[in-house]
Amino acid sequence: MNVSLTVWLLTVAALCVLIAADFLIGRRPHDVSIREAGIWTGVWVALACLFGVGLLVWGGGGPAGEFFAGYLTEKSLSVDNLFVFVLIMSKFAVPSPYQQRVLMVGVLVALVLRAGFIAAGAAIISAFSWVFYLFGAFLIWTAWKLIQDARGKGHEEEYEENKLLKAAERRFGVADRYHGTRLWIERDGKRVMTPMLVVMLAIGTTDVLFALDSIPAIYGLTQDPYIVFTANAFALMGLRQLYFLIGGLLRRLVHLSYGLSVILAFIGVKLVLHALHESGVSVPEIGIPFSLGFIVLVLAVTTLTSLRASRNAP
Repeated sequence: MNVSLTVWLLTVAALCVLIAADFLIGRRPHDVSIREAGIWTGVWVALACLFGVGLLVWGGGGPAGEFFAGYLTEKSLSVDNLFVFVLIMSKFAVPSPYQQRVLMVGVLVALVLRAGFIAAGAAIISAFSWVFYLFGAFLIWTAWKLIQDARGKGHEEEYEENKLLKAAERRFGVADRYHGTRLWIERDGKRVMTPMLVVMLAIGTTDVLFALDSIPAIYGLTQDPYIVFTANAFALMGLRQLYFLIGGLLRRLVHLSYGLSVILAFIGVKLVLHALHESGVSVPEIGIPFSLGFIVLVLAVTTLTSLRASRNAP
């Protein structure tokens, strides 16, 4: 799909307006109710659907199908990421009124960093078509790793800080308690980070690791950078409200990792077939309608079996 610079700028401007509105609405620290989270989750999903319909009218069924397939994939991977966000919030003992501020800034950091990944991915794909083999193999390996993790520790393991975060803590120091929503304070004449800033960095940098599988996954569904970016943006921007809406239900999605592993393996195979086709090998390619239907089916089955298993569990 040929997207002009003007459309790119208008899209980014519209997303910035939505982010600013979301920030202003949730700027006051408070406990987010299920009702509030449900309303805003519905708003973000509705906006994503409206954008997809706009693509259908403007670009046709192909781009719209690619957007919805990418959005569903990124959204489902984001739900899996919420397990780790819960561990991070627990490890840093974030007071409940401040959790939405942490998630807001963390998601903004993740969105900016993912934009860089998307741009790099587009440049690599345009220069080296064989990179699809690497993406496909990586997704298949990630799918196998997800199954192994689900059969082992699963989501009960403890969160461990990455090296970048540990280095920042050593360099600047960390206060021993929260100071409202402040990110820096003065201690003994020295400027140190508050736990609020540390947990924001933890959320943002951890999402970079998640992008290592989500970006190749969506490039397996579409090679259009505009669709890749917007699908990621809409999937991430409703993540804060989704955290409060299904936070208590996350542990009931016991089969989610298995469903995601099937989806990632499927996209990995799709990428390898596409790479073979680009190399001149006569192999069948998997179309977007089939991909979209497969993703929806796997997510539906995974959700139903998870809820049944968790209901029957002691």
